[in-house]
Amino acid sequence: MRITKMMSIGVIAALLIIVIAACGKNDTAGNGTAGNPANGEQTTVNIATGGAPKPFTYINDNNENDGYDIEVVKAIFEGLPQYKINIEKTEFPSIFAGLDNDRYQIGANNFASNKERKEKYFYTDPISKNKFVIALKAGRDDIKNFTDLEGKTTEVSPGVNYTVALENYNKNAAKKPVVLNYSEAELATVLQKVETGSVDFALLDGAMLQLYIKEYNLKLDSIPLSQEDSDRIGVPYSYLILSKGKNSEQLLEDVNTRIKELIKDGTISEISEKYLHGDFAPEIQ
Repeated sequence: MRITKMMSIGVIAALLIIVIAACGKNDTAGNGTAGNPANGEQTTVNIATGGAPKPFTYINDNNENDGYDIEVVKAIFEGLPQYKINIEKTEFPSIFAGLDNDRYQIGANNFASNKERKEKYFYTDPISKNKFVIALKAGRDDIKNFTDLEGKTTEVSPGVNYTVALENYNKNAAKKPVVLNYSEAELATVLQKVETGSVDFALLDGAMLQLYIKEYNLKLDSIPLSQEDSDRIGVPYSYLILSKGKNSEQLLEDVNTRIKELIKDGTISEISEKYLHGDFAPEIQ
């Protein structure tokens, strides 16, 4: 009788081990270990994007996620067979909520670096390098730096790096606050308002501004920011951000290895030429 009980316990334990192993074969990066492609195992990596701003992320004519960040992400994981990716469009604030609870393991949305986010998330090596500029109505000459923005109006999206920089400037430095009108309007709409003078300026990436000027035939001037003013926004790089889930450090290491390879072999330069109409590949970190 005692032997029978011991055998039953052993059978149950063995079955539990088999079930646990089977469940672990298709886990997410945040909750399981990386898959072993030699055994046909893959780890699912859920990637969130807001679908704007174009050309970094957008929905194309085939109703598919597209853009510079999306193309770079796909190129990264083409060389990481231990993972499979699921790219999901969501509202911009939901990217961070999903990273916080590890529903998403990666955010891809032309993210710049800032102190608050670096405390909560892992940043990859840069995937692009750019310059920050002020967009103005053509011929306007009264705005050249952050100080000149005081009392002027702009339309901003909550939570993006430019908005955070202006909020911090209002809080810590401005004698007269910059007027921030919050909205979820498309960037093209905001820039059209700058062109007509209904808002005074917009802050954005230089490459993005030139693309919109060309695509929408906008009559806008571009004022490059000084290093001091650029530092208010962050370093002029774009990154992917990762949740701090259980196995995110391994995922970060794998992604960074691929980024270096893609910079070295020219893939990121090719993607940059396609979407940004110039070579904005960063240096190898």
